[in-house]
Amino acid sequence: MAEVVLFHHAQGLTPGVEAFAEELRQAGHTVHVPDMYEGHTFETLEEGIGYASRTGFGTIMERGVAAAAPLGGEVVYAGFSLGVMPAQRLAQTRAGAKGALLIYSCLPVSEFGATWPADVPVQVHGMDADPFFADEGDLDAAKELAAATERAELFLYPGKQHLFADSSLPSYDQAAAELLTRRVLDFLSAL
Repeated sequence: MAEVVLFHHAQGLTPGVEAFAEELRQAGHTVHVPDMYEGHTFETLEEGIGYASRTGFGTIMERGVAAAAPLGGEVVYAGFSLGVMPAQRLAQTRAGAKGALLIYSCLPVSEFGATWPADVPVQVHGMDADPFFADEGDLDAAKELAAATERAELFLYPGKQHLFADSSLPSYDQAAAELLTRRVLDFLSAL
């Protein structure tokens, strides 16, 4: 079974993020869910992004990196949207990374190094009409990543919701979330 560190999205460590982590635990995986917002959660994505902006996106990312520091190197780094920042950084730069799950977001590989590590499998998940994912460069970055390594899989879901796998939010899409979860569990079981 895999050890996973799961970084939350801009609305904070919501019940839906906790529920996703619990699904992975029920499948036998060890899952750590650090709170990069130090207890704050937000009703809307805009409020959460505002908090991250005021706090500093770099500060939020460093909180995530620091939370993963005590864990062994053989970890799968997973992130939802904002949480992709520390997840992708750690997957690309920390020796021994077992894999990466980049959900609702993907940064250009050049943010953290020249290339994606050849031995680190990665999945990217997003909705094809999500304005945050499809229109702000994340989809392009995900396509470039998928083209650059045979260890990358890009999964697009029909729809425009951003945080579609968080069961505690109005943006939740049950069918897409169930498919995403199955794909994530298959990924983890193959490691």
